[in-house]
Amino acid sequence: MPTGDRRVLLVGALGAVVVLAVLFTLVGPTAVFETLAAADRRLVAVVVGFALVWLAAWGLMLRAVLASLSVEVPTHTAIVVYVGAVFANNVTPFGQAGGEPVAALLISKVSDCRYETGLAGIASVDVLNVVPSLSLVFVGVGYYATTAAVGDRLVTAVTSAVVVIGTVVAVLALAWRYREALVDRLPAVIAPIVGRVTRGRSDPDTLEDGLSERLERFFADVERVGTDRRQLSVVVGLSLVGWLAQAAALTAAFAAMGQPIPPHVVVFAIPLANLAGATPLPGGLGGIEAAYVALLVPTTGVAAATVTAAVLVFRGATYWMPVVLGGVVTAAFGVSAVRAD
Repeated sequence: MPTGDRRVLLVGALGAVVVLAVLFTLVGPTAVFETLAAADRRLVAVVVGFALVWLAAWGLMLRAVLASLSVEVPTHTAIVVYVGAVFANNVTPFGQAGGEPVAALLISKVSDCRYETGLAGIASVDVLNVVPSLSLVFVGVGYYATTAAVGDRLVTAVTSAVVVIGTVVAVLALAWRYREALVDRLPAVIAPIVGRVTRGRSDPDTLEDGLSERLERFFADVERVGTDRRQLSVVVGLSLVGWLAQAAALTAAFAAMGQPIPPHVVVFAIPLANLAGATPLPGGLGGIEAAYVALLVPTTGVAAATVTAAVLVFRGATYWMPVVLGGVVTAAFGVSAVRAD
């Protein structure tokens, strides 16, 4: 592993430890551990079960996207590959932005498709997941507003989500509109930089031509995904199933603590808290847990220690389980989660 990569991972891991330490200090570790010790083990198993449903649904989502790109992948392989993609997202900074290149390499290895096709596939999955998540946020918050006063913290969270997602959508729209200019000009900017980094081992002209071809194929693949309406409806439906499975998992986690919470709160809390995954922490570790606690304590009225315990069980199933399973997958296929050469 290159020294720079080790340094990035170390800094991110230390940041996650600091955030979690602060969270435990504020909430009270003794109360959290006592609540965890008293948790209903059968319901904890249910949390894991719903997490597996989520992984399966979004694995099938990836398979449907790849099918629109004429890349046929068996169902079980698509699910395994998606678990590997989640692993890559969870151990690299900035969530999907950091893990997508590794996920694309994994897709290309198991399907023999081009790297840029795999990148278009996993990027399309991540982008299309935004549609149901925004819908769930607005539906959940809208219903919550009819039952209770919407606090400043929730207003801030929703506003931040709209701003962040709106900015991302605007950037993607601009990139798509000016894709021809990007294909023409971006490689000329990147090739000399890569040439300097590799100390002359890569010929800038050859690299520029290769990058242009890859960008052209990438945008062509994205266009194929976007124009297949039948597959798009299937993909969005599977995305919704995955989000609802996560909501069911978090609901079961609270039930395991003996503290049921309203389903509509869970529905909007999950997409909002996941925005913390865009931080430089590995997979948002620490930041997402803190975001859940900050959102759920005022909106549910449940004690902070109970909320923290439930969130830890939920994150154990949706973060740590994919890390373990996905680590096995990426190791089996010989893909580095740190450097996708």
